[in-house]
Amino acid sequence: MTDPRYASFMGQGPRQIPHWEHWSCPDAETYLTGIDYYAHPRQCRLRMKALYPQLGLGIPKTDDPKPRPEEQEDRGKGRWGDRYRDHWQQEEAARRFRSEDDMLRFSPLEQGDFSGWNVVVDGDFRSEEVIYERYRRQYPAEWGDRAPAGSPASVYFYNTLFMWPLLVFGYENFLSICLEPEFDRILDEFAEINRRVFRAFARLPVNFAVCHDDIVLATGPVCSPAWMRKRIFPRYEEYWDILKQAGKEVIFMADGCMDAFADDVMACGARGIISEPFTDYKALARRHENCFIAGEGDNRILMRNDPGEIRRMVESMAETGRMSGGYMMCIGNHIPFNVPGEAIRRYLDLSKELAHR
Repeated sequence: MTDPRYASFMGQGPRQIPHWEHWSCPDAETYLTGIDYYAHPRQCRLRMKALYPQLGLGIPKTDDPKPRPEEQEDRGKGRWGDRYRDHWQQEEAARRFRSEDDMLRFSPLEQGDFSGWNVVVDGDFRSEEVIYERYRRQYPAEWGDRAPAGSPASVYFYNTLFMWPLLVFGYENFLSICLEPEFDRILDEFAEINRRVFRAFARLPVNFAVCHDDIVLATGPVCSPAWMRKRIFPRYEEYWDILKQAGKEVIFMADGCMDAFADDVMACGARGIISEPFTDYKALARRHENCFIAGEGDNRILMRNDPGEIRRMVESMAETGRMSGGYMMCIGNHIPFNVPGEAIRRYLDLSKELAHR
């Protein structure tokens, strides 16, 4: 039997529309299971798996208690899930570079090893082999160089290209230098690093590569379409061709509204897009037959916890799901720590009832 996630990624339209949720709401886990997430994290997750297997949540190896958020010392950089951040990228970049000239002299290839840089995918990128060995350890040895047929096995990469300079320099610094002539050399070097990454990924036992780049905001593009079509999208096409030649499909992930760039991304070779509710998913379903799409659900609706509004949202999502065999249920702007557990239960129960083809 084909895994419903694989079937959705490939646009095959499983009858019950499966979920891909960005989950970081421990208090909801306590509410849904009746087991204190912080006191008994393993027991809580085992119960969550029994109640809501469609979420695919990981199971802790031990039941050792977790520190509660109010017990954590540094709470100045924002909370994510069950803990507070310990760094902020703008501050990191401010310490790393003294001036714009300093940034424009930076050589990504000379640096090579980004361990400890807090660029999400910290690590050594000095060679394809080093990258391959680091990622290969995530998959069963018995798979060899090929994932099981029909498996949703995937590799996830946060810095497909756009994120590299954004994270290394910080968002505001990136915007201040991205139009300078010297920036092209920097982006070329990041692009060479990622050739190593995607050649390594082509050798992994996976069927899918989830490629993330936040190229848009809630209001649309960060950089102009002309800038993107000159500097970013041709490299997507190159990287994804490496993967496709190795029999792997590409899923593109981005926060924000993808309307301006969705067709570009699909033309570069993506199987589909997972984004946020600002994107027009019904338009995507109409233009790209049975492409993979997810992210239409809106946590702002869950936050209001209005039963009728949540039902209307799920009904609309199910309607899109019947337009595309690649649709998955997904709260695209995440299920963070402050979403009411009651609203989440409504959403999941209504999805089970209504989200089918």
